[in-house]
Amino acid sequence: MKPIPHATYRIQLQPEFGFSQATGIIGYLAELGISHFFASPYLQARIGSTHGYDIVDPRRINFQLGGEEMHARLCEELKSAGLGQMIDIVPNHTAIAGRENPFWWDVLENGPSSRYAAFFDVDWDSSEERWPNKVLLPVLGDHYGRVLENGEITLAYNEGIFTLHYYDNSFPVCPSSLAELLGRAAQSSSSDLLAYLADSCGRLPRPTATNRKIVALRHRDKGIILQLLGELCREKSEVCAAIDEEVKRTNKEIDELDNLIDKQNYRLARWRMESRDLGYRRFFDIKELVGMRMENEEVFKTTHALPISFFRKGLVQGLRIDHPDGLRDPTEYFERLRQACPESWIVAEKILEPGEELPSHWPIEGTTGYDFLNVVVGLFIDPAGEAPLTALYSRLTGEPTDLEEVIHSCKRHVLRELLESELSRLTDLFVGVCERHRRHRDYMRLELHDALCETAVCFPVYRTYLSPSRPEGSATDRQHIEQAIECARAARKDLEPELFYFLKDLLLFRYDEARERELALRFQQLTGPAMAKGVEDTAFYRFNRLIALNEVGGDPSRFGITAAQYHSYCAEARKKRPWGLLSSTTHDTKRSEDVRARLALLSEIPQRWGKAVESWITGNKRLQPGRELDSNTEYFFYQTLVGAWPIGFDRISAYMEKAVREAKIHTSWVDQDEGYETSLRDFIKAVMTDHEFRRELEKFVEGLVFPGRLNSLAQTLLKLTAPGVPDIYQGNELWDLSLVDPDNRRAVDFNLRREMLDQISSLTAEEILQRMDEGLPKLHVVRQALHLRRSRPELFGAEAAYGALQAEGEKSDHVVACLLGEQALAIVPRLVIKLGGDWGNTSLQVPEGQWCNVMTREMISGGTLRLQDLMARFPVALLVKEGD
Repeated sequence: MKPIPHATYRIQLQPEFGFSQATGIIGYLAELGISHFFASPYLQARIGSTHGYDIVDPRRINFQLGGEEMHARLCEELKSAGLGQMIDIVPNHTAIAGRENPFWWDVLENGPSSRYAAFFDVDWDSSEERWPNKVLLPVLGDHYGRVLENGEITLAYNEGIFTLHYYDNSFPVCPSSLAELLGRAAQSSSSDLLAYLADSCGRLPRPTATNRKIVALRHRDKGIILQLLGELCREKSEVCAAIDEEVKRTNKEIDELDNLIDKQNYRLARWRMESRDLGYRRFFDIKELVGMRMENEEVFKTTHALPISFFRKGLVQGLRIDHPDGLRDPTEYFERLRQACPESWIVAEKILEPGEELPSHWPIEGTTGYDFLNVVVGLFIDPAGEAPLTALYSRLTGEPTDLEEVIHSCKRHVLRELLESELSRLTDLFVGVCERHRRHRDYMRLELHDALCETAVCFPVYRTYLSPSRPEGSATDRQHIEQAIECARAARKDLEPELFYFLKDLLLFRYDEARERELALRFQQLTGPAMAKGVEDTAFYRFNRLIALNEVGGDPSRFGITAAQYHSYCAEARKKRPWGLLSSTTHDTKRSEDVRARLALLSEIPQRWGKAVESWITGNKRLQPGRELDSNTEYFFYQTLVGAWPIGFDRISAYMEKAVREAKIHTSWVDQDEGYETSLRDFIKAVMTDHEFRRELEKFVEGLVFPGRLNSLAQTLLKLTAPGVPDIYQGNELWDLSLVDPDNRRAVDFNLRREMLDQISSLTAEEILQRMDEGLPKLHVVRQALHLRRSRPELFGAEAAYGALQAEGEKSDHVVACLLGEQALAIVPRLVIKLGGDWGNTSLQVPEGQWCNVMTREMISGGTLRLQDLMARFPVALLVKEGD
């Protein structure tokens, strides 16, 4: 029997909040009702990492968080408190931070002959003729030759180790390239041993060799050479001095330094080459994160040895798998992981598009909960607000209101600008495939490139999951491929239909040759980044009709759901994935649950909102800088202020800078327009310091604070009682108006939360509500629901029934009532502004018996219950049947 958590609490570990600080809150989490401590990645990440996803050495525990000693203490304290642990694993990529990553350093030093060359998704064979068998490193601020001539690249030597340096970047020097330099130093120092070592460097097997015996010989001899060189320099100062002199001379002789650099297994290049010519798979468009070949069993064993040992020692019970869609074969990965950790609770960060289901053959418990997040927020969106908000958005901004049109445009942009390197690699492969098929060998490279690009643009989900072991895939996979092909064919009528049909056959694994299969597998690794960067990191910062809906895995075109649709979702989850994670805020959400809860209210008051925002736009024209802010960004800005108010200039300025760079219209991370960004900051500062605007904003927000909090309490209780395992993101047991990272990684005041939790059991419902501004009602809902999950786990198990109670009366559409295992009942309001606090004659028919409302601790008899009475003391209710 797997140890399924009844609730997790996500902690973002970072150097300022490491294992020691986390150990200090274990007692608080246990008292709150949490069963499992959920840690962000804590294997060795690059120095200064504040999130842990840039791992450099998976064989070690992160010393910046306290290392092995403090980790052991944390695990011991968790065990003593009766808490389990869930950890975050990052299999898709690793950070290539110089010496910090020993695997990547070895690859740069030894090229294809590296012992770890097979660890990374590098295309050695398809390297351009300009740099055969080399890794392109686009790190230079200008063209290579200009940087070299400016003396910005230097050679260094220290105790037998040669390195190249470009500001804070360091790179290894291939020992094979040192023969001439060491030979000259040997001659000037009259050292026969150094001469021998120089000759030995020249005789080393070439770094292009991949035969296992030859590779082993190279590494053996290389190690001996470097060891002897270090010892010689320590013993013979004249030898060390001669080498130092040669290093100085090389740094002065540009041609000689260039010749040495040219012999390395990497090519230093201008940073702009990363988007088009990179020879390795990145995590999305981040060149510092290189893709791993997790399909290689040795790579899996090496990178997972530590987490698996945690599981086998009983230190860890749950695993969150980051971005499995980036892997070549996610199914194979999960099967391998399940075999290694048969009793572990495993969830995957899998983004499901609306209507998409988790692959049924994955041996895991479910997703990390973005699907639930987007379903539950839909309950608080008023469908009646769609038409007026659409008209308002169009009138104020002139932007397209067809989301699909926006998405296709954004995906096309990122594929051609940010992911062109990956698309180009795939095109090269497609060219080779066509050469093998006489009916298709005469297509131009541009035609093949465009066919691949448009098909990826039209892909309706992150990816499909066909593989050599599952070439037939699923009916859903086939449907998605055919849908994308038809969409692409219709969009590109200038390309032959037969080209798209050929591509469809390739993607459906209808050809059994290795190169053809490779094309299909790599295409599956392209569509995920295209979706993530094109939709969530671009379109969701451009399509700003109602940004409460612009969330990871969300569909802003789906304007609200009914209570019946919510119940249907929960019943299906209970049936298929009863132990998936339930999230409402994560480290990756665009805005916190409380910000979304408040912004959802705008759908109920479109006229009032429209009047206010039009007034602000008109009134603030006087504050516009010399370069006028575009209306779409301004509309996004006002929504953000309403959702996150009160917020200071530094936070909102940093957030808006990130937002406009993600939108990629006026500025971007790649091409920053300092003039536009300066104008934006100036406008924000002027607006934030304008007393008239602040007064109007605060008056408008004042009317949303209380109903927004009611929305928050409602969605919190639903999360805590829905089928699955609820997760609390750090600090969100109180009101939290955070925006996207790094804003949501700010320090959490756990002392305050501990003090409030200690007080809460002695307070009445009325006393708790009186402290609304402090967030005590939300803490109360979390505590009461979690304690019920802990004391009555049978009500939430896979075998427990899930049902819906339909309210009757004039406000029946404003209530969601979930019956759990016939023994518990969660009741929450929705569309609370229109509800107006008056339930009228609305009632629920509750099964007979005695029920305890754990939110108010009052006893209630079953039968017909008036909502006005039931909700009189506290705005949400959780009833538990007594006596059975």
